[in-house]
Order: sequence, then structure tokens, then C-alpha cells
Amino acid sequence: MSDTWVAGLRGQYREIEQRIETISGEGDREAVKREIIGLFKRVDGALGELAQLKEDIRTLVDRYKQASAAVDAPQVPQFTGARPAVQADHLNASTYIEKGWSLISLGDYAGAIQALENALARSPGATQALSLLGWAQMLSEQYDEALGTFSKVLMKEPANALARINVGYICLKKRIFGEAIEHLSRAIRLDNDRKATLYAHYYLGLVYLEREMYEDAQTFLQKTLVLGPNLVEAWFELGRARWFGGDQDGARQAWTDGIKANKFNPWAKRCKEMLDLAASGGDIQRQPVGG
Repeated sequence: MSDTWVAGLRGQYREIEQRIETISGEGDREAVKREIIGLFKRVDGALGELAQLKEDIRTLVDRYKQASAAVDAPQVPQFTGARPAVQADHLNASTYIEKGWSLISLGDYAGAIQALENALARSPGATQALSLLGWAQMLSEQYDEALGTFSKVLMKEPANALARINVGYICLKKRIFGEAIEHLSRAIRLDNDRKATLYAHYYLGLVYLEREMYEDAQTFLQKTLVLGPNLVEAWFELGRARWFGGDQDGARQAWTDGIKANKFNPWAKRCKEMLDLAASGGDIQRQPVGG
């Protein structure tokens, strides 16, 4: 929709506004009424098209993320949750919460943080706004800020399993392994969110892999794959845990299974690279999580 088109609508609005001041009879009233209805329908139709285009753009964003997914770090917990409802509140906090959710979905984490901070300025301590703010901070790698925000969420909602696995992920990235194990283990015990349970097992596997406790790493990564057999990064990491644990044949099988799970996934490419490296007798390096 061009600026010229919008300016044209504004021009029609001003013309009608002027004509209202000079209505002189029934004929004029009916003519102005028809023009108002016509203008409303044009604007309403355009808004409908823009709303659909907005949703189509979200699809483009998802496709872009899949196509350009970084494969040099463990997968961040996938942003989840239904779009917040905009409610009538005199401080307009819910509008900023919905905007924050939309911006996170679009990958504009800086914009989301700004919107959600505006929401919290209008409704301090709002759990939904805090949770979304934590997501935005974590996804933009502001780990210290995100840790503080999610801690506030957990004070209000100790059974919030997604907040717990996010804290566990952040502690993993910050190499605070004891605290990561504590939060991830509790998320598994809560078992009140399927995605949280899946990622809790996966990140525990990475914690033990990082600590070179390869049997424990294999145990949790295998449990991850029972819960989510298409989580290709878990196949990749299981292969590494087996390789460094001395089971090279098992490692090759894990990487092969990872490719079979979804050959178009970026992690499948990494599985293929590991198979090729192993076949050539190359040195498979022990590297930090995310390295």
C-alpha cells in the first residue's frame, strides 16, 4: 500500500468532512452518507488485506529461519505460546504485550523488548509481559537480563516449566552447570508441558556432554529422542557423546539416523560432516557447547 494511496484516502476524508459542513438538503445528506460508507468499505477492505499480508509475512519469517538456521550452537528453546488477547485497559498494557509477542515471532527482539518494557511500565509485575520479555532477552543473547526476568516469573509461577528450561538453557550457556541441572531436572519432574520436557532432557544431555560424563549424556539424549525422534540436533549430539565415550560405531549410527530423520534440516548437514570426517580418519574435536 503506497503513501500516495493512503494520502488519497485522507484527501477523500477531508472532502467529506468539508461537505458535512455545507449539507443543505436530503439529497446532500444521502450523497454524503454514500460517500462515507464507500470510504469506510475501502479502508476496511484494505485493513483486511493488510492483516492477511501480515500473517503471510510471519510465514516468510518462519521459512527464512528454517533456511538460514545457524548450526553452530545448540538450538535455543523454540518460542511458543498463543497470541495474547488485547483487552480493554485504560493504560493500554495489553496492546504492548500483544505487540511484543508479534515482534518476537518476527525476530525483532529489540523492538519486542521495548514494547514489553512499555507494557511493564503500565502494568508492573504482569507475568505474561515478564515471560515474553525474558524470551526476547534470551533470544537476543542478553543472558544476564533474561536470567533476572525469568527468575521473577518463577517467583510468581514456580510450576512454569518453559521458564525453567529457559533458565536451564541460559545456565548451560553461562556454564553454570549445577544450576542448569537443578532447573532442568525440576522441569522434567513437573512434566506439565511436552515441549519443556523434551528440551529439558536435551539440555541435560548437553550439560553432561560438556562435563565429559558421556554415559549420562547418552542416557538423556536417548530419552530426548524417544520424546522427539525428529529433533535432529539430539541425534548429532548423541553421536558425539557415543564417539567420545568410545562407541564409534554407535556414533556413526546416530549421525546416520539424524540424516534419515530430516535430511533437509541444517543439523543433518552437520551429521553428514561428522560421518565424512570419521570416514576420512579426521580428528573429531571436543568443543564447548555452542562452539
